Amino acid sequence: MSSGRVFLLRHGETEWSLSGRHTGRTDIPLTERGRGLAKAAGELLAKLRGDEPPALVLTSPRARARDTAELAGLRSDGVDERLAEWDYGEYEGLTTEEIRETVPGWTVWTHPCPGGETAEQVARRADSVLADARAKLDAGDVVLAGHGHFSRVLTSRWIELPATQGVRFEMSAPSLAVLGDERGVPRLDGVNLRPLT
Repeated sequence: MSSGRVFLLRHGETEWSLSGRHTGRTDIPLTERGRGLAKAAGELLAKLRGDEPPALVLTSPRARARDTAELAGLRSDGVDERLAEWDYGEYEGLTTEEIRETVPGWTVWTHPCPGGETAEQVARRADSVLADARAKLDAGDVVLAGHGHFSRVLTSRWIELPATQGVRFEMSAPSLAVLGDERGVPRLDGVNLRPLT
C-alpha cells in the first residue's frame, strides 16, 4: 500500500481552449486569465496536498503545461514526452463542430483522428506514465502537469477503464484530479477540482 497520491494538473486557459479548438502538438501560450488561474490552481493544490514537497513532478513538453506548473509553484523534475496531449492529427486546431461538418457525430472518444493517435495508443502512453508514477508513490505524492484529454485518459486508466471512458470525466482549464487507492484498489479522490474564480 502506497502513501502518496497522483495529482493531475491540467494547464490553464489558452485562446484555443476557450474556443474549443483541439490543441495537441501546437504550442499555444496561456492567456493572462489562464496565468492567474494557474496560480490559483497551485493554491488549491497546496490545500489538497499539504506542505510536504511532492516526490515527483513531471510536465508535458508543451509550454502551456510547463508554465502552469511553474505558476502553480511546482518545482519540475523534468519534462516527460508521454504527458503530451492526444495527437489529433489532421484535426489539430479544429473544433468538434468543424470536424462534424464532414464526419457527423465525431468525438475523439468514438472516432479516429486521421494522421493522429488512436485511443489504444493513448492508453498505452497513459499506462506507462501511471506505472512509473505508482513506483514513486511510496516516497510521496506525484504531480503530473498536462492536458485535458490525456488527463481524462489517465483518470480512466487509473481505475482500470478503457481510455474511451475518459469521456465520463471533465477536466476544465485549469483543474485537478486526484488519483488515490483504498487498500490497493485504485479509486478517484477528486475530479475537475477548480480554483474559485
